[in-house]
Amino acid sequence: MSAAVDDVETAPVPASGRLARCGLVVLVAVGVLVVWLVGRALTRDGADLHLRGGYVLVGGLDPVVTGRVLLPVVVAAAGVLWGPSLARRLRWPWLLAGSAAGAAAWAVALALSSGWGRLAEPMASKHEYLADVDRVHGFGSFLSTFIDSVPVDSADPWVTHVSGHPPGALLAFALLDRLGLAGAGWAAVLCVAGGALAVPAVLVTVRAVAGEAAARAVAPFAVLFPGAVWIATSADALFAGVTAWGIALLALAAARASGGHLRALAGGLLLGLSLFLSFGLAAAGLIALAVVLVQRRRLGWGGVTRVLALAAVGVLAVFAVFTLGGYWWFEGITVDAQRVRDGAAYEDRIAVHSYFLAANLAAGAVAAGPAVVAGLAGLRGRLLWLPLAALGAMAVSNASGLVLGETERIWLPFLVWLLPATASLPARSQRFWLAASALVAIVVEVVVRSPW
Repeated sequence: MSAAVDDVETAPVPASGRLARCGLVVLVAVGVLVVWLVGRALTRDGADLHLRGGYVLVGGLDPVVTGRVLLPVVVAAAGVLWGPSLARRLRWPWLLAGSAAGAAAWAVALALSSGWGRLAEPMASKHEYLADVDRVHGFGSFLSTFIDSVPVDSADPWVTHVSGHPPGALLAFALLDRLGLAGAGWAAVLCVAGGALAVPAVLVTVRAVAGEAAARAVAPFAVLFPGAVWIATSADALFAGVTAWGIALLALAAARASGGHLRALAGGLLLGLSLFLSFGLAAAGLIALAVVLVQRRRLGWGGVTRVLALAAVGVLAVFAVFTLGGYWWFEGITVDAQRVRDGAAYEDRIAVHSYFLAANLAAGAVAAGPAVVAGLAGLRGRLLWLPLAALGAMAVSNASGLVLGETERIWLPFLVWLLPATASLPARSQRFWLAASALVAIVVEVVVRSPW
């Protein structure tokens, strides 16, 4: 195990530490409740939040309790009872594979508790990418004309999610279709796989930054992540996986005493690709920067510059491919921003902009879960860089004025980087916090009628 494990608190935690964790969780819970009450009051006064009857999360309160709820309960119970011990004992490669499989099982179990068709149903929506897959004909012609159909008043506008993102997202689903894996079911598999694969990427990064003991401590919490409610099924889960592995490869490159050039380049390629999946992922650059800068003392500024330069080459290579194909990212983000402002929901939401500044954070807090919040209260050392960078990315997104609601799914690529905070939780309280996080996820899935 790496000597860097010293960065994680392993000594007995005094009562003041327990009070700080519980106090922060209570404070955040009260904050979420206050935001919910304000949202309800705004709605009663005539405001339209466009949250499908919700006041923080998208979806109204409509409990559906059937025997299927036993699926996530069983997975959660297994994770709480055996997750911490398995995380300590499994060989590292098996832990990575098992964490991805466990995360996928957790997300699927949550989705199926609301109905056997719920896994694929979100991807079949008229607002999702599959609605426009048949319009993709040829890489060059598609890219060169993509922007023409983004404006809401264009002759044949893209559906909501396609028009709100760069062309890479639609290309991913079109490629899946061309491979013979057509339909909402295979699209759901791709999204769930992307979200589940973000988990080992986070563990690899934590190991590179703070040692293997810290990564093993985080593993059960990453598997029972409450945000799994939106991993099955939303395309943002796929975005989270691509971005996470780009960051993980950079972390590995920066952690090597020498070499790591191919990893830095590959990390840059994935991060460049992520920019063509979602414009908002530009803010993930803060996390990518953090995993390199945290190694500054060992690398020196020359080493930091070398890793970042190689990553930049990868990013620019992706930009070159799309640019030569006829799509200019900077024009795309400008046109997309205007499309958002012209959208049906924007005018109503911007009228209560200050509410959404708080509601965005409240939704993110629910998706992150109580274990993350408790962990943030005690996190120290180099591992603190990852959650701080993730919070910075969310702050940038919030300040953009273009993200108004739905952050429980939109921020999935950032929220997974709050999970390293759970490394600070004492071993004796792990099962309690695991159970609390799993309970939040199950309650949200059962009570909130989310479209994802």
